[in-house]
Amino acid sequence: MKISTPSFRSLCVASVLALSGVCSSFASAQQQVPSRVDVSWNRFYDYEEITQIIHDLVKAYPELLTLESLGKSEQGRDMWLITLNNPNTGDASEKPAMYIDGNVHGNEVQATETVLYSIWYLTKSYGEVQQLTELVDRVAFYFLPSQNPDGRAEWFGSPNTPHSARTGQRPTDNDFDGLLDEDGPEDLDGDGHITRMWKFDPNGTHRRNELDPRIIERVPQGVQGELSRLGSEGIDNDGDGRINEDGPGGYDMNRNWASDWQPNYIQYGAGEYPFDRKETNAISKFILKHPNIAASQSYHNTGGMLLRGPGADYLDNLYSRADRSVYDQIGKAGEDILPYYDYMVIHADLYTVHGGFVNWLAEGLGVVSFTNELWTNSRIMPDPSREFSPEERMHWQDRMLFGQTFTDYTEYDHPTHGKVLIGGGTKYSSRVTPPFMLEEGCHRNFAFTMFHATNMPEIEFKWIGIDQLDANLWEITVEIENTKIIPTRLGLAAKKSIGLPDLLTLEGVDVVLSGTVSDRFDRTISPVDHRPAMLFLNNGIRGKGVHTFRFLVSGVSGDTITLDYTAEKARDISIEFSLQTGDRELSSE
Repeated sequence: MKISTPSFRSLCVASVLALSGVCSSFASAQQQVPSRVDVSWNRFYDYEEITQIIHDLVKAYPELLTLESLGKSEQGRDMWLITLNNPNTGDASEKPAMYIDGNVHGNEVQATETVLYSIWYLTKSYGEVQQLTELVDRVAFYFLPSQNPDGRAEWFGSPNTPHSARTGQRPTDNDFDGLLDEDGPEDLDGDGHITRMWKFDPNGTHRRNELDPRIIERVPQGVQGELSRLGSEGIDNDGDGRINEDGPGGYDMNRNWASDWQPNYIQYGAGEYPFDRKETNAISKFILKHPNIAASQSYHNTGGMLLRGPGADYLDNLYSRADRSVYDQIGKAGEDILPYYDYMVIHADLYTVHGGFVNWLAEGLGVVSFTNELWTNSRIMPDPSREFSPEERMHWQDRMLFGQTFTDYTEYDHPTHGKVLIGGGTKYSSRVTPPFMLEEGCHRNFAFTMFHATNMPEIEFKWIGIDQLDANLWEITVEIENTKIIPTRLGLAAKKSIGLPDLLTLEGVDVVLSGTVSDRFDRTISPVDHRPAMLFLNNGIRGKGVHTFRFLVSGVSGDTITLDYTAEKARDISIEFSLQTGDRELSSE
């Protein structure tokens, strides 16, 4: 049962801090730790301002941040990629890494601020907040504040609805008339937003509310209405009898990824083929060059959801019980950190998505990936469990937002429909976090993402036991532990042969036989067939688990042995010891 009372919310963060060990200092540190870059988190930033913030952060924290452009967007904007890594503890490529981005849909603006906040908070906390300092020393981060800088620029720079400018900005023939982007919306009433149009109609389906004329409501069955819906404000620019059917762009970059991609007639907005858009192509090339990416977060817009794949029901069998457990542990912790958010499966709890970004990461690359839908109206309403009437909801918005997200209805002489009403919610009215609540939303989502990042795999040699079986024959048993939730290799990656298997090698003596055992006391062994000095481990080391391996070697007392464990999504480990009888408890050393 999900509880949503004030007393529960006050305990949410504390419960997850106990789980993660990452954020226990947040409440006090947020007040005490200054940043070298002053950024206000109660407003939104356009592309030029974002670029300036990025450059200011990189200049202020050169010991942690590096900057590159992944390439140019369709309209020529740089796609800024920021790497956060402490080079004193190793190169970023040597560490498990988390990829974090946002704003794949241009109108999902607060996603970019959430990514920027993450960079800002991590840099200012390094050396000041112990848990975050330890995290930055152990792992690397790759940040892309905006997947879709053109769509973002269009949303800020032009009149729009809360839902428009979602697309990239390559001109597209959405109505199949041979023309490109020829019939977009117009801001007829000049309020800077694209709102709704209603035609006066004595047989209409709607009427204005008697108590509050700003509310247009459907009439009861059998009652004569006065208005009919015309859609978003605009005119028929191409004379085909339709309004606003071919505006800027018109495709969906979150349907353009390779895993389960389907053509446009099955999945609207998919593009001509996977990665045919400049932006998705540039991002895919970067991610494919970084197999150390073990976790990913992609920030979206609205719904209060923590989403994981698969995007289609026929892919459910790709997710093993062990993989689902990994997602469940992280996702359910997220529900505690993020009040009024629900942990959900995309196809089962939302809708079918083919060619989605987090699906490509999870199902195509074996990366533990979530989409966070950032805003939910429950965060602003006084009692989310109560059903508010339209009048109450409108008055509540008046008291909280002072009418700033609504344009009063006014009459307009439309060239096609005659006298119409134009007005309604602005582009800030339904999907965008109110600015006064932005920082809290950024911080809570950042906290969840750090919990996710903290649980990228971390392996260590736990125990080594050596027994002499004969004059020159020795038995070496090794325990390797993964102390985090995420395995070094997901079951999905093992099943689909994604990436390289983990590798355990022993050097210094001749290896006669090697293999896995169930535990240190097991006298049976599952031997490898070839090259016993090298154990290829397709399943890796499970999360919060210990795996045991055994080698029979030929050598003499005092020989130097080297064990190396290599994994794409965990930091490699190595140990050197002498061949002599005895046990070594390593994790406590």
